[in-house]
Amino acid sequence: MSSNKSKIVFFGNERLATGVSTTAPTLQSIINAGYQVVAVVSHNEHANSRKQRDLEIAEIAKKHNIPLLLPAKPADIFDQLKDLDAEVAVLVAYGKIIPQSVIDIFPKGIINIHPSALPEHRGPTPIESVMLLGSKTTAVSVMQLVKQMDAGPVFIQQDVQLTGKESKQELCDKLIAIGSELILQILPDVLNDKISPKEQNNDLATFDKLIQKQDGQIDWQKTATQIEQEIRAYSEWPKSYTNFNGLEVVITKAHTIELNDDAGKIAVINKELIVYCKQGALVIDVLKPSGKPEMQAASFINGYNKYI
Repeated sequence: MSSNKSKIVFFGNERLATGVSTTAPTLQSIINAGYQVVAVVSHNEHANSRKQRDLEIAEIAKKHNIPLLLPAKPADIFDQLKDLDAEVAVLVAYGKIIPQSVIDIFPKGIINIHPSALPEHRGPTPIESVMLLGSKTTAVSVMQLVKQMDAGPVFIQQDVQLTGKESKQELCDKLIAIGSELILQILPDVLNDKISPKEQNNDLATFDKLIQKQDGQIDWQKTATQIEQEIRAYSEWPKSYTNFNGLEVVITKAHTIELNDDAGKIAVINKELIVYCKQGALVIDVLKPSGKPEMQAASFINGYNKYI
């Protein structure tokens, strides 16, 4: 059987971090390469959420007449998956553990894109975590899925340099584009048993914590650098929010400067909105007052000066 006629099941939504959107380049590129995608599987939380954003993968599945399955858990569609007779599955940002019984349905297993330099940054928030740490590099790893979280052997890994200025959306876009290229690169060899993944060194594994809503509350006792990293990592969700003298605001863009005063003090200097931190200060570029649209700091200074 020629590899590009192989049947593939696609798991996930390709949204590599909370709140980001995607063009679903992995699914699209697999279809474009001539593989037969026999089902797209996401989960029903997306279908039932009040704040539902249409799944980008759903639009692609519909366009190509591919069945879209939204089970509460993968085991619920075990028989359906088995009947599809697919050789391999590809998984990108599925968000739930896949049981071994489902992995075993596929003779060549399930191949997973994980946006980190495994074994570092296992877990649900690898993109936010490298931003929060101010890391200079990250990576995209393509691995064989196992039931333990992000512990499978790695087929290929590509390092990615970080500027420290990326938005969460920009970093996700960059990493998913690389991941989709890596998948296409290795798929033929996986299907023809010409590649063996390399076991991870579990002794070097690090694990990222789940981000909570309360993490978005800005603590001005942190350094300006730390807070700026949080603003980028927490964009869209949980967002970086604070209180300016009784007014709730979300800060969506800021940059740091070397100015010091009491942490939490707000000032306008040279027409710039500044909040002092434990070390350094943050120049607020864009913010969103409660119940109002996002605005440039200059508009905020003009319209909300009683809160400054």
